[in-house]
Amino acid sequence: MCSLLSIALLLVLGAWADRASAQRAAAPPASEIEVVQLRPNFYVIGGAGGNILVQTGPEGVILVDSGSTARADEVLATIRRLTPLPIRYIINTSMDADHVGGNDVLSKAGLSILPGAVAAGAGLGDDVLANFGYASVLAHENVLTRMSSAEPPIPSSLWPTKTFFYRMYSMYLNGEGIQIIHQPAAHTDGDVIVFFRRGDVIATGDIIDTTRFPFIDVERGGTLQGELDALNQLMDLSIHNVPLLWYPDRTLLVPGHGHAYDKLDLLEYRDAITVVRDRVQDGIDQGLTLAQVQAANPTLGYRSQYGTDSGPWTTEMFVAAVYNELATKQDR
Repeated sequence: MCSLLSIALLLVLGAWADRASAQRAAAPPASEIEVVQLRPNFYVIGGAGGNILVQTGPEGVILVDSGSTARADEVLATIRRLTPLPIRYIINTSMDADHVGGNDVLSKAGLSILPGAVAAGAGLGDDVLANFGYASVLAHENVLTRMSSAEPPIPSSLWPTKTFFYRMYSMYLNGEGIQIIHQPAAHTDGDVIVFFRRGDVIATGDIIDTTRFPFIDVERGGTLQGELDALNQLMDLSIHNVPLLWYPDRTLLVPGHGHAYDKLDLLEYRDAITVVRDRVQDGIDQGLTLAQVQAANPTLGYRSQYGTDSGPWTTEMFVAAVYNELATKQDR
């Protein structure tokens, strides 16, 4: 009798285990989205592609970048948990898919900062100022140019709805002066940094990527020199907590990927890239080929922190971009 009961019990437990296993397999994967609060009204949403900076205030929500298309609904749900206020602006730091992929979903979930009546009274079409009632998507003109001519085509619903073509675009929302500053020929030719002056927070886009050496997208107008110029401008805009070093007050920089930086982190990142550039230049001056320069490991001392041997942008690719740019200048 005991043997029969044991067999029955084992069968029941086995069936329960099979059911539990099937339920686990059918369950959706746990969300990788995480939120870090930088200031009382500043948050970073990570795990949705590129980092998304969220600023909240009386006028509503301002986003810097929108993450990937696949994660857009999760991002929207995350923003709704942070605040019930409407999304008013999305500012794109570049044309990368993991920075603009949520433009459509997030802008349509928001509300224009300017009613249609205001746009009409100004003699401008609703599509120009009010984006048909949705939140505006702002970027540099080069972002729209490249997205609208991309192959394969990028859906027009992801394109920016408002662009500027000069050095800087400024606005004042949520009691905050906001400067969107073009960084020509850095990661791409459409990069901007977004400086929230009162909050002392700067969104850098992929000009800074704490997970790897910066991606110099040569095909879309990126250059090493432009990258260094952008990092130097960020150095000028950033302030460290001196002389009261025990206070937490300081400029915070939100990179395109990875964790937030302060000025000392930025200094180390900028200097690492500068040292690698100088080492590659020394190799070129000695007549070394690209293969010889790479074999000499010009990223020594920094590879463990910023290097990667897999993925779409490796350390070898970074060194090759640096070498090719410097060698081209040498030939002129």
